[in-house]
Amino acid sequence: MNTISPKLAKSSLPSESQANLLSLFCGSGGLDLGFHQAGFVTSLAYDKRKDSLASWSRSFPRGKAIEQDIFSLSVENLDSHFGNEFAPVGVIGGPPCQGFSLANRYGGQHDPRNQLVHRFFDIALSLHKRKPLSFIVMENVPALAGSRGGDILALEKERLKKNGFFVTITTLDAVNYDVPQNRKRLFLVALNKNFSRSEWIAPQKSSEFKTVRLAIGDLPEPTFYNRTLKDGDIPFHPNHWCMTPKSPKFGSGELVEGFVGKRSFKTLSWDKPSYTASYGNREVHIHPSCTRRLSVLEAMILQGFPRETVLQGSLSSQVKQVSEAVPPPLAYAVAKSIVSQVDFRR
Repeated sequence: MNTISPKLAKSSLPSESQANLLSLFCGSGGLDLGFHQAGFVTSLAYDKRKDSLASWSRSFPRGKAIEQDIFSLSVENLDSHFGNEFAPVGVIGGPPCQGFSLANRYGGQHDPRNQLVHRFFDIALSLHKRKPLSFIVMENVPALAGSRGGDILALEKERLKKNGFFVTITTLDAVNYDVPQNRKRLFLVALNKNFSRSEWIAPQKSSEFKTVRLAIGDLPEPTFYNRTLKDGDIPFHPNHWCMTPKSPKFGSGELVEGFVGKRSFKTLSWDKPSYTASYGNREVHIHPSCTRRLSVLEAMILQGFPRETVLQGSLSSQVKQVSEAVPPPLAYAVAKSIVSQVDFRR
């Protein structure tokens, strides 16, 4: 099985058994990968999407990826799935953000999906009351902190403080953390006051931006999708495929590097970072050659996934998994900063 080999950081984590994590809304595992690279181990991961869980399981075969509605998940379920009393050191996750995203014209603070944020903290605090957590990390869109989010963050911040946490809410741009993509994400990081001397300090930015050319400039041409493709028909990498270019724009000369005139045809520049990977209806950004859209593999690499990562499911499912993922290098920077600021000897 092709698994991801983590690049472990120097860590103050005492042992693997005391570095267990619970991952909620795990997706294909971008957030988990960053934390794994910092020395943590996700023992239990939950999501409702089968393809995402299959991708997660391929990358992390030692953990358990479970399909379950978060509203029906209880501490007793966690114990049963773990096989013993489950006492993770931390809880991480990114509740679905469609209700907050500015790209959703119908979203807002009353979108029912927003209740998933509350449920995320319900589960985390239920575990914390049984055995104290060292930290909680929630990732989401920056709009959650604006009018779209209403008072959600304020309520959760107050609840966390009452349960003994320092709480920091900030927005980080992945391009500042070795990701060849401009992608701003909100992080709420709660550190247990018994294990940390102060509020979380965001990780230091990297000194240089990575470009599209540096990330994917050496890749061969991808395989174009057709209904007859089978496993093994994509020679370079199972995810190096894309839709056959059909629009006349691909040959008209209208598309040039850096073209942003139409949202569905944003064209990347070789020597700049990618635009934010927010793909709708398989409308993946245009390759800098201007002749086709990015392959799934190229999009994965621009999100910061290692090249050995393999996503499962249909082409459209893989595109969605990439679009919704947390860039692993950004997650790693957050995780590494937590390791340096928390005493895990408990």
